[in-house]
Order: sequence, then C-alpha cells, then structure tokens
Amino acid sequence: MALPEHILLMYGYLLLFTWVLVEQFGIPLPAMPVLLAAGALSAEHELSFTLAFAAGLAGCLIADSSWFFLGRRYGHHVLRILCKLSLEPTVCVRRTQDSFGRRRAVTLMIAKFVPGLATLASPVAGQNGMGYGRFLVFDGIGATAWVGALLTAGRFFGDLLKRDPRLLDWAGEFSGALLILGILVFFVGRVVRRRMVIKKLAAARLEPEDLKQQLDAGEAVYIVDLRHPLELLTDPFTLPSALLFSPDSLAARHHEIPRDRDIVLYCSCPSEATAAKTAMTLHKLGIERVRPLRGGYDEWKRLGFPLDAIAAATPAAN
Repeated sequence: MALPEHILLMYGYLLLFTWVLVEQFGIPLPAMPVLLAAGALSAEHELSFTLAFAAGLAGCLIADSSWFFLGRRYGHHVLRILCKLSLEPTVCVRRTQDSFGRRRAVTLMIAKFVPGLATLASPVAGQNGMGYGRFLVFDGIGATAWVGALLTAGRFFGDLLKRDPRLLDWAGEFSGALLILGILVFFVGRVVRRRMVIKKLAAARLEPEDLKQQLDAGEAVYIVDLRHPLELLTDPFTLPSALLFSPDSLAARHHEIPRDRDIVLYCSCPSEATAAKTAMTLHKLGIERVRPLRGGYDEWKRLGFPLDAIAAATPAAN
C-alpha cells in the first residue's frame, strides 16, 4: 500500500486537514501527495470525496484568513517571515506584490497553483487593505479549484487502479520511497539556491555605518530604493536623497546611472534579496560600483539614521 494512503487510512480527514493547514501556513511540506492519495482512496470508497474536499478546503481557508489578518496588522514584517520559511526568498515578495497590484482577484484565484505565491498572496491582500469578504470569495474560488483538481486527479488514478490491480502493487512498492525522495530533493534544492544567493550577497554588500559616513562626508552616492509601492503605503520614508525605482525600470534605464560614484541599492527583503539580484543585473550591464545595503531599509531605520519623508507612496520612475 502507498505510504500516504496508509497514513490517511489510519488518521483520515483530520490528517488531511492538518497537512493542508500546515502547508498553507508556510511550512514547506507539500500537501499534494496527500490530496492525490485521498482522491485515489475515494475511488475505492475508503474515504469520502466530499468530506476529503471539505477538510482540504477548510485547511486552506483557515490558514489564508489567518495570514490575511496578520498581513493587515503587521504588513511587510509578516512577508519577511514567510519568505524565510519558504527557503527561497529571492523574488517571492516582489513577485507577489507585482502580481497583486495588477490583478487582485485573478492573483488570489491562481495563487495555489503558483510556487511562492500561494502563502504570500493572503498577507499581501491584507496589507493592501482589501476587504475580507471580497478576499474570502476569490481566495475560496482558488482554494476550491486547487483542492478539487488534486482530489480529482487522485480519483482518476484510483479508477485506473480498479481496472488494473497490478498498478496498485507497483504504487505500493515505490510511491513511499518516491514521496520521501521528492521531499528531500525539494528541501535540498531550495537550501542550495538560498546559500548561493547569500554567498554572492555577503561578498558585495555595504554596511549601513559605512554609507552613513559617506553621506556625512558629503560624498556623492547614488542611492536607490527598490521597495514595492505597497510597502511605502504604511512607511512613507526613504533614505536621504534616495530615488524610487522598481528593479525592472532601473535595469531598463541603466544608461542614466552615473558611473563615477557608488551605487547603493536597498530593499526590505530577507537577506537583501531584491537588492542583491538587481546588483547582479547591473554588474552584467557594465556598472561596477554597485552594492546592496546590508539589512536594507529596516536596518537603517533600526540604527536611527536619518530618513526623508516622501510625498506619495508611488515610484519616481517606472
């Protein structure tokens, strides 16, 4: 018998609910194998398809609602925590904010099917001031589609097993090992990618104290604020003389960046991920004196260094 099926038969709908809930809370423990197994068991009438669907949907909605209200109250601090839990923080916050800014309803409906978007979409919706009723409708549509699709796929496989019992023997012999191997590869791959980004970042980043000394000495420094406009809504301040750019617009207008001074990039991502990624892009475009700021905006603010108020939470260049 396949490993997830054996566990499901022992603990039933409670396990299904808990597993989905844990994954949607941001713990990188894939719920897909369990939902597929539940669908397969429903073909054998070992589990009820309707109850399995209800358990999975409840897990999604409870987790998503929790993150929605946490995002509304604590803003980008929650997003930083979620990115760290995801083990792959390089672009997750900005990709979610960009997608949500363009099409809120569609983003919530497809979030479960997009890696890195599923957990972050809910707190971004809360941070952006979306009404809870509207959020629940579109998030519910997306969760229904995701849970229903996986259970249906599992049900289809279960029907195949009923027609050819030999497939069941094969699944029972190998699926448990494949599940464990898949989870291990999932974790190892993300950890390796995370370490590569951090290693490149550590070699290039600038300490906030060093930037403060440069500014106090009157040195010409080109400072770029890469934070997303949604982040500026709740904290409308920037470093002294900083220019607001999105990473894409900065790269597109790289010919306007001076080559005779230091270029300092900062964001509010875990491990300065967006700043590091943008710095690497500018290096490839021939701009050598570019460095991400260690700790980004949050560290500069924590140290009590001066900030400039901005008139509106919109980018100066797009």
